[in-house]
Amino acid sequence: MRLGVLDIGSNTVHLLVVDAAPDARPMPEVDERSTVRLMRYVDDDGAISPAGVEALTDAVRRAVKAAAKHDVDELIGLATSAVREAANGATVLEHLAETAGVKLQVLSGPAEAELTFLAARRWHGWAAGRLLVLDIGGGSFEVAQGLDETPEYAVSVPLGAGRLTRDFLTDDPPSPKQLQALKDHVKKVLAPVAKDLAELPRADHVVATSKTFRSLARLSGHQVAVVGPEERRRMRLDDLRDWTPRLAKIPAEQRTELPGITAERTYQIVAGAIVAQRAMKALEIEELEICPWALREGVILRRMERL
Repeated sequence: MRLGVLDIGSNTVHLLVVDAAPDARPMPEVDERSTVRLMRYVDDDGAISPAGVEALTDAVRRAVKAAAKHDVDELIGLATSAVREAANGATVLEHLAETAGVKLQVLSGPAEAELTFLAARRWHGWAAGRLLVLDIGGGSFEVAQGLDETPEYAVSVPLGAGRLTRDFLTDDPPSPKQLQALKDHVKKVLAPVAKDLAELPRADHVVATSKTFRSLARLSGHQVAVVGPEERRRMRLDDLRDWTPRLAKIPAEQRTELPGITAERTYQIVAGAIVAQRAMKALEIEELEICPWALREGVILRRMERL
């Protein structure tokens, strides 16, 4: 059957369509996204503004139209942290569900981490051993670790690249004072996560998902291996340490001239780089691998289990 996932996230509204069958790899047919950058529409009271609701509605309509065009048998709707946590989130979700014509699953942070972990586990297989998975979104940062398909540890913290850009990096390019305040904040929020993971067996393999990590790896990654049709990219902490301060000195519009930095990510890539660097340092990760599967694939895999 042809499955579609409509993911209403903090930065984009993303439609992924795959041809799915039991015991088979889900084959992607359509991958379309609309950039919304929802965090810029959240007011001081934590509510999504009318302009933000309109931008989300337009993006959802385009995604639903694309799903119909590609003959999707079943459309699964997701809403993640930015909409979930908004002061008017319930009203906005009801409106978007009506626009999409499907019920929207409102995932908790740990649920996002667990589904992303499932996708990474299936992608890397059992040979990867104990797996540690990192995912930077627009509103939150997920960390999960485990030996099986369900992680023994899964947590979500409010360190999304869009959220932190809005709250800390108000200048373009950001000032040294703003950067230091953000670094201090990230270090403080990550301290309990690092403490929890230090009490667990050390991971055998560390992977990162999300467009933010992929962009940073294209910019600073040092190894690319092609396995079949897939590109496998790795990123070292030392390389990220070198690139993060350089990114912070470049205006957002000029960052798109760099490899891997797209227009939809350029405004929040500095915050994303700081989270990635601080996380790797706090969790004592010298190198990680980029995983192409993430939350949407995890949702599809879980649905396929129920076919």
